[in-house]
Amino acid sequence: MGQNINNTKISIIIPTLNEAANIKQAIFTTQSSKNIEIIVVDAVSEDDTVAIANALGVKVISSIPGRAAQMNLGAAVASGEILLFLHADTRLPMGFDEMIRTALQQPGVVAGAFTLQIDAPVFALRLVEWGVKWRSHFWQMPYGDQAIFMTKSVFQEIGCFPEMPIMEDFELIRRLQRIGKIFILSVPVITSSRRWLQKGLLKTTLINQIVVIGYLLGVAPERLRKLYRRGFK
Repeated sequence: MGQNINNTKISIIIPTLNEAANIKQAIFTTQSSKNIEIIVVDAVSEDDTVAIANALGVKVISSIPGRAAQMNLGAAVASGEILLFLHADTRLPMGFDEMIRTALQQPGVVAGAFTLQIDAPVFALRLVEWGVKWRSHFWQMPYGDQAIFMTKSVFQEIGCFPEMPIMEDFELIRRLQRIGKIFILSVPVITSSRRWLQKGLLKTTLINQIVVIGYLLGVAPERLRKLYRRGFK
């Protein structure tokens, strides 16, 4: 980016749907940061997600379901010059705000994300983390659970998140790759292991790879979404 953005505001956008078990901790990990705003974009949760977020004093807005639509709505109302897209079951590291501002000042960098750590002491998950690290660094392809960030101007330049039922983060990163570098911070965010442990590591990995390959081969996102849901029944 090149410009000095040491004092710029960071808008943290958290899409939610029934995340009462996670939203409080996600918000708490932002408390030591400076010059930020938090925007929870809720898709009609049926639990206490909205009540918890309101009690913590953050901005809460309602959206139609769909992570891409939720994140785009959050970005549209954000007042920060930097946007950070955070999953509700992901925790930010201490000092994340300064890390982000520093990363976006590196020559040629248009966006960034964090390394991934999964919160369970299971050896197989360390292999998943290694695979994510390899994909992120060598292919410049972080996913949404790695807390993707960029300036609002870059987000608008690439056309925001494509409002697809699946793979919206994958497509966003492909658009970013066309205009510059994606910086991967060595410090990790910590994400929940619930998806891996509930569905099974091998099954989860296999379905994820099938969906990515299908997308690259031109399979319609709606069809991939149905395949993804059917695979996890």
